[in-house]
Amino acid sequence: MRTMTKIFAALLMGLAMSVHAQSTLEQPRFLALSPPEGLPVIPVFEGWIANPDGTTSFSFGIINRNEVGIDIPVGESNYIEPAKYSGIQPTYFPPGRSTGVFTVTVPEAEEDNDVWWYVKTGDSDVLKVPGRRGASAYELDFIRPRPQGALQPLVGIGEDGPQMAGLYAQIGDYSGNPVSVGEKVEMVINATDPADRDPTDPRFGEPLPMGVTWNKFQGPGEVSFTRHESTEVPENPYSEDNPRYNFWSEPAANELEIAGPSGTGRVYATFSAPGEYIISAKVDVHEAPDSSNGDQCCWTNVFQRVNVEQ
Repeated sequence: MRTMTKIFAALLMGLAMSVHAQSTLEQPRFLALSPPEGLPVIPVFEGWIANPDGTTSFSFGIINRNEVGIDIPVGESNYIEPAKYSGIQPTYFPPGRSTGVFTVTVPEAEEDNDVWWYVKTGDSDVLKVPGRRGASAYELDFIRPRPQGALQPLVGIGEDGPQMAGLYAQIGDYSGNPVSVGEKVEMVINATDPADRDPTDPRFGEPLPMGVTWNKFQGPGEVSFTRHESTEVPENPYSEDNPRYNFWSEPAANELEIAGPSGTGRVYATFSAPGEYIISAKVDVHEAPDSSNGDQCCWTNVFQRVNVEQ
């Protein structure tokens, strides 16, 4: 009887270990590291804006947990409903969290209708999110000054193009169209910080710089960015004995600063394939204490259409 009991116990233990091993293989552990790629892109609804003209804008962002950018063309894997608004969304999703990438603006008569964004990454399920007006917690009121005076920057296309503010401030054609595959194309924007800050506050003794981030927004091929020769290469501001020294990193080639309160930003873009592209430039005043992506304030997006030929 004891022998039979031992055999039965061993069988149960073996079965339990087999089931555990199968479960471990088939189900990822909760604390397992994420793979570098293959994860779905997540569309995000940031909030809604009641515009002065009576229209409503729905702000959308992106979470891409992959270590690489993902291209998803407009179509069955990347579309907006109602269909009349589809085409305004990005087709390139850079790694990480991108806040307030674009907006869909609807007339007053449609302010209570949902605007849905659908995104499908590879073989993953379709993920969707609604742009919806109503909940006050989702209302974005950054069109009014922040506590210390921060506002969305005014941004224009080119060296002296007319300046506007907004999450989809303006879109225009690149002045040098058409360009060639492999050519270094100089992209230029001009910007002004309109903030009305307290001049007696020591934090605002000098104008604050504006940050600029360039990205591919739409397009059939890869876009690589190169720092413009007029852009100063920043140095680590901390001494080697400062703990923050090892956590500082040099800005990427598509990132730069414009000295406030106004100036121009330049970068080179190189295109790998012919076709129609849209390049975005996000200009922020995140050096201000009342402005950050987390606060949903204060930046402006402008877009340039680039026609690339072979």
